Amino acid sequence: MSVEPIASPITADSSTEKKKISWQKAVAKYQTPDLRISIIQIFTSIPPFFMCWYLAYRSLEVHYLLTLLFCALAAMFVFRSFILLHDCGHGSFSKNQKFNDIIGIVTGFMSFTPYFAWRHSHAIHHATSGDLDRRGTGDVWTLTYDEFQKLPRGQQWFYRLYRNPFVIFVIGPTIDFLILQRIGSIVNVSDKPREKWSVVYTNIALLVMAILMSALIGWQNFVLVQLPIIAMASSAGVWMFYVQHQFEDVYWERHENWNYADAALYGSSFYKLPRILQWFTGNIGFHHIHHLSPRIPNYKLEACHYENEMFTEIEPLTIRESLKSLRIRLFDEDRGKMIGYHREEDEEVAPVTLPMVTPPIAAAGAE
Repeated sequence: MSVEPIASPITADSSTEKKKISWQKAVAKYQTPDLRISIIQIFTSIPPFFMCWYLAYRSLEVHYLLTLLFCALAAMFVFRSFILLHDCGHGSFSKNQKFNDIIGIVTGFMSFTPYFAWRHSHAIHHATSGDLDRRGTGDVWTLTYDEFQKLPRGQQWFYRLYRNPFVIFVIGPTIDFLILQRIGSIVNVSDKPREKWSVVYTNIALLVMAILMSALIGWQNFVLVQLPIIAMASSAGVWMFYVQHQFEDVYWERHENWNYADAALYGSSFYKLPRILQWFTGNIGFHHIHHLSPRIPNYKLEACHYENEMFTEIEPLTIRESLKSLRIRLFDEDRGKMIGYHREEDEEVAPVTLPMVTPPIAAAGAE
């Protein structure tokens, strides 16, 4: 699978040709990066992180609660910097892929993420999102109701543990970014040397950084600052990724019925956030637009959504509504929606239909 840069794997099904042309025409003008805005994003993301890190360290002399406050702010800048990495991986941050890779490596170091290995697995995520027959890479572990029922009791309890909110949002993210991202056989699914070595080089860089910082300020102080930052940043990141693809009416289909555009628009949420959170998260709440066209830079996602009527009919997911996602665990193929571990047997099973937003997309016009 090619990952340089991540592309939209559009199916050639003639029955979807009209829709494919219409949405491609709609997103085309937003796919060109603006170097000026990209540079501004670098300076409003990376330097503020180091400033907050320093303030967190110096506040250890005052009170640890103040330290945690600065750590939380630093974590938000790690999140914002990760969005730059994300755009670099898609080749949408700038027209120069070498520049993208340099920024991706730097921001990957900040978030403890091996850039090239992540980029490859994330490409697979985009190519398979919403496909029940191609789950397992770069996604949240999700079983169907029938699959769960067939599991041995021990595996059911392991799945329950994995999907427990405390594990998946509090403990799990820290373990993932601190430990699992250091293990090549886990984080890297590519057999290419660059992806393999990116894990090694990232690990060496992080080790050198930890040794130098420990020698400079003491290992206890280093841990007291860095651990909360990576813990909070990773938890926030996992929550965002979770609600982008884990909600009640999310799109899942077997491979023979899977459609790229439908998976993007109905398998990815439009997470409507307050303006300040939208800024820190780099507009990634417009995830339906991002999955439809990964080549759109983060700073053009909002415009693409609001300037095209076909997208404004997508129902937004509010913060309050997103909390309902904490209760979903399995995908019920019969009902076409996410449910808990039990389903109402007396609930009438109706044919699954897509929202009425589909016709406007198909009728939006052709090139």
